[in-house]
Amino acid sequence: MAETRHFRDAAAVIGTSQPALSGAVAALEETLGAQLVERTTRRVIITPLGERVAAHARRVLSSLHELTEEVEAARRPFTGPLHLGVIPTVAPYLLPAVLRLVRAGYPELELHVHEERTPSLLEGLAAGRLDVLLLALPAGGSSPTRDIPLFDEDFVLVTPPEHELAGAEDLPRDSLLDLDVLLLEEGHCLRDQTLDLCREVGADQSGGTTRAAGLSTLVQLVAGGLGVTLLPATALEVEAGRTDRLAVARFAEPTPGRRIGLATRPGSARAAEYDRFAASLREVLAELPVRIVE
Repeated sequence: MAETRHFRDAAAVIGTSQPALSGAVAALEETLGAQLVERTTRRVIITPLGERVAAHARRVLSSLHELTEEVEAARRPFTGPLHLGVIPTVAPYLLPAVLRLVRAGYPELELHVHEERTPSLLEGLAAGRLDVLLLALPAGGSSPTRDIPLFDEDFVLVTPPEHELAGAEDLPRDSLLDLDVLLLEEGHCLRDQTLDLCREVGADQSGGTTRAAGLSTLVQLVAGGLGVTLLPATALEVEAGRTDRLAVARFAEPTPGRRIGLATRPGSARAAEYDRFAASLREVLAELPVRIVE
């Protein structure tokens, strides 16, 4: 509830009813002899004491999750539940290979996949809601992570077929200076990486009004002639195959791109499992247009 600020939404997240959650909070307030929330008709306001109690509860839950994780890891590796968080600009393109690997190599692993943007994934990892993340590195965030690199991949420039740069090779980065580069919504790390590249060459793309929630929408905007965009190489076959109104231009060396890998909590009891999982992932992902990082 400290995250949702609403009894109904918080109840839905934890799988209980709104009256049951409201009653539990009221009982806790009575036990503590202090008010934790202010109830209004629209939303819940957490009192300063409530914020401190919520922060302490997160630490307790995280410690409990680590204890459960350690016992499970000691019992049998690659068994039981594993909550994998994946960013949206990776999930559609890598998950087929990941799921095939899990089915074939770890049949007793109960994999749960959570597709969320990077800030939400990092919060979930720190709180113990998620076990391991598949995302762009470095993971960043306010809590430390243990990053395990998997591969590097290039960015390509996607344009309408009639664009003057359509099909170009050895494109210099400063070509972005004169382009209207379409971006994803805020919260996507690919948006931040695109903006960083634009700023590197002196192009200010932050003032545009057109935004897309996902790469599929982004390429359709390009196909409709609204601008150009950057795509990671792993997404190119899937997204460019949706329409014949796209062309691809490739950058000169050193090619802009990103590093993809796993992020876990430092000191996790399942660290050895994650290392072995990463090694297996590198083998199956080598078929993609990437450069494996050993």
